[in-house]
Amino acid sequence: MTIVKDDELPLARAYRWERERPNQVFLTQPKNGVARDWTWAQAMDEARRQAAYLKAQNFPPGSRIVIIAKNCAWWIMADLAIWMAGHVSVPVYPSLAGSTVRQILDHAEASLAYIGELDDWKSMQSGIPAELPCIGMPNAPEAIKTRWDDILAKTPPMSGETRRNADDLATIIYTSGTTGIPKGVMHAFTSFAIAGQLFANLIKATPDERILSYLPLAHVAERALIESPSIYAGTHIYFTEGLSTFLVDLRRARPTAFFSVPRLWVKFQHGVFEKQPPKRLNFLMRLPIVGRLVKKKILTQLGLETVRFAGCGAAPMPPELLQWYRRLGLELLEGYGMSENFGLSHSSRPGQARVGYVGQPWDGMQHKLSPEGEVLVRCPTNMMGYFKEPEKTREVFTDDGFLRTGDLGQIDEAGRLRIVGRAKEQFKTSKGKYVAPSPIENKLSAHPRVEAVCVTGPGYPQPFAIVVLSKSEPGDGLPPAAEREELSRSLTAHLKSVNADLDPHEELDFIAVVGQHWSVESGFITPTLKIKRPVVEGFYERHFEEWARQRKPVVWHEG
Repeated sequence: MTIVKDDELPLARAYRWERERPNQVFLTQPKNGVARDWTWAQAMDEARRQAAYLKAQNFPPGSRIVIIAKNCAWWIMADLAIWMAGHVSVPVYPSLAGSTVRQILDHAEASLAYIGELDDWKSMQSGIPAELPCIGMPNAPEAIKTRWDDILAKTPPMSGETRRNADDLATIIYTSGTTGIPKGVMHAFTSFAIAGQLFANLIKATPDERILSYLPLAHVAERALIESPSIYAGTHIYFTEGLSTFLVDLRRARPTAFFSVPRLWVKFQHGVFEKQPPKRLNFLMRLPIVGRLVKKKILTQLGLETVRFAGCGAAPMPPELLQWYRRLGLELLEGYGMSENFGLSHSSRPGQARVGYVGQPWDGMQHKLSPEGEVLVRCPTNMMGYFKEPEKTREVFTDDGFLRTGDLGQIDEAGRLRIVGRAKEQFKTSKGKYVAPSPIENKLSAHPRVEAVCVTGPGYPQPFAIVVLSKSEPGDGLPPAAEREELSRSLTAHLKSVNADLDPHEELDFIAVVGQHWSVESGFITPTLKIKRPVVEGFYERHFEEWARQRKPVVWHEG
């Protein structure tokens, strides 16, 4: 049953802005430090030409067209073109191994791929079938012969306003694979319309809204919180050129709404602390006049001084970090969702947030807990199902239509949800007690030098943590021996503080600091920066006994 109006669907909204705001800037893309703008008229003209080219290929309606690219203006235009041509977009992370790319392309039965800038073209190229037609965006590897700009030059734009039904399949989003083979999550245009409407209403979006797109568009959060509301409300999307230019790009955008994962909010804070020690900064922020000036200066340097709505999600946010940003003047609001409900389940509301909770259900969403404490949600944005996997689809829904999230939760008197861990991540110690690792990892990550953490220890008397420290430059290796004594004292004190807030069976026996750098490329984390717990545990398992025998609060592991 259609639950949104036809004029709220993404293509209808794009056509509307094309007519009503043809000269308003829609997309801004930096390249070599110079930013290029597309107005709605210009962006829609390019999308129409790409759509006409796709139509000319005579693919069957609903064919899967893949987008493999880092976030960029052409990504959004390609998505619109695929929809205009009557097909389904399938985003692929630009950092995957070739074998995973091939797995997704084969499973999706891809008819064509748009390719843009990638992390490692040589690696990913091995996963792209030689017979698959590819279109290279302007920032794509030169090896791709069919180019975006050539199509624009040779192809007249598609005329008219192609419409898609609310219940038509719009996209297949492959999960990031934290626990195994990615699944293809199917979403209809309804999900995009509802996401756009909900968020635009939450922030009271205007045409002057500015949003920065830098988290992967292959992930559901960026489609729900950036692409959908921008198309729905006709707002301005800025992109980044890369990690090295991120702050420059952020300051250019001066976003009015900004979203990130906890890891980046931590990096922002650490960057501030490098310039001003926390103790002195806290003192300055408490001063009546000086404090206001200091806070404003920090937000301006970060490019966040115009932010009216700041959000975070994808992983738990350390309470201390939330409180620090609130003292700075930013009320970070946590949200919760998953690919299967288009990232839309819960959100904290301005002035109603509770630290440690991800908020109340969005309007139109329902939640409850199973007898085992699992969070169940019923949303109008729940997926159509897993592509070509009806049995897995049946398994993930209850008989009354609630999605089984796999997360354990608690609900307070105001209907706000707290996530206390993943049901499948719980492990039992040798004492027969269950431990949920995520909340403990959240506490440990509050230490300024902790980059990544995995709490484990099934079958051991007490759990323990494996930690990777942050470095100024990514790479393997532990800090020099001269730094370790001071770091050991700091980590030991942090461990004692964390344990003081845990139940006896949860208290950590020790922290093992490892020298390996966990990255997407090394296979330890997903493209959305979540640790792959089975990979981490499998890699270090042979050292667990040795670490435990040392009987030290902090163990240094070089190998």
